[in-house]
Amino acid sequence: MPPEAGEVELGEYGEQWIAERKLAPRTRELYEDHFRLHIRPHLGKLMLGAIKPATIRTWRKRLLDGGGTEPQAVKAYCLLRAILNTAVKDDGIIRENPCRIRGYDRYHTPERPVATVEQVYRLADEMPPRFRALVIVAALSGLRWGELAALRRADVDLAEGVIRVAAAVAALRLHLLQLVDADQDALVFVGDQGGLLRTGNFRRAVKWAETVRKAGLPVGFHFHDLRHTGNNLAAAAGASTRELMHRMGHASMRAALIYQHATSERDREIADGMDERIARGQGKKVPPKKSPTKKVARPRRPRKGDDPDDGTGGVVARVG
Repeated sequence: MPPEAGEVELGEYGEQWIAERKLAPRTRELYEDHFRLHIRPHLGKLMLGAIKPATIRTWRKRLLDGGGTEPQAVKAYCLLRAILNTAVKDDGIIRENPCRIRGYDRYHTPERPVATVEQVYRLADEMPPRFRALVIVAALSGLRWGELAALRRADVDLAEGVIRVAAAVAALRLHLLQLVDADQDALVFVGDQGGLLRTGNFRRAVKWAETVRKAGLPVGFHFHDLRHTGNNLAAAAGASTRELMHRMGHASMRAALIYQHATSERDREIADGMDERIARGQGKKVPPKKSPTKKVARPRRPRKGDDPDDGTGGVVARVG
């Protein structure tokens, strides 16, 4: 390897690395933010060949001493490690990846709060009308932010009930009727200017921290925490660990918005149980509904390079 091989600036190489990757919109946004905020300001001017493990240790300490959180430091480290892995294995720019420090790729995750059904609907009612269904679907379907932001009218089959929990289907029906263009390619949830919904714009538009407080939810409650409500409902309805993993997308196939129908009658039974619990949480009595099972092809196994938080979640499917 010639000496000049490592004389490539990390800032330029990292930006190109992100630009060339096939990523879900939300994942791309996160990578760009982590690189712009936590990596480039400290390491961007360094040549790849000049980055050593000691450089990484100093950089991480600087992040934490500067007010950064441990989760932010871990995510930035994992992104940098992935970028430099390409520099080693694919491009042959450097011989070794300096991001090989034990313990830097993990952190303790405190238990996150779980909203009750009542709190979910209270939070939804505090939202502007165009975001009410977004909150309900997020809580009851198990879909992630990136999947919801990329959801299009063609992805929603109200007749088939591919969002199996009846309350979510009802909220979507009204939302599609009143707030979404009839074009099948129209985004279901959009930002202020009708474009792709982004986290920062959404939080500002709905005054998230203030609205969370009004809904009776704890300080620090995240949008992503809404997923836990649906997960808990499914667990209470009798779902096994494997069934919960299937519903929540923890064995996802790739960073893409492809939603699948439930693949067994057991999934339908779990969803029926969730419907009953949601109805009770709203003070209603609704008999469980059953519909025939519709089988589809199973997803492929995860491949190296798949993002762990970009898989499918919930029971929404693209149809037709």
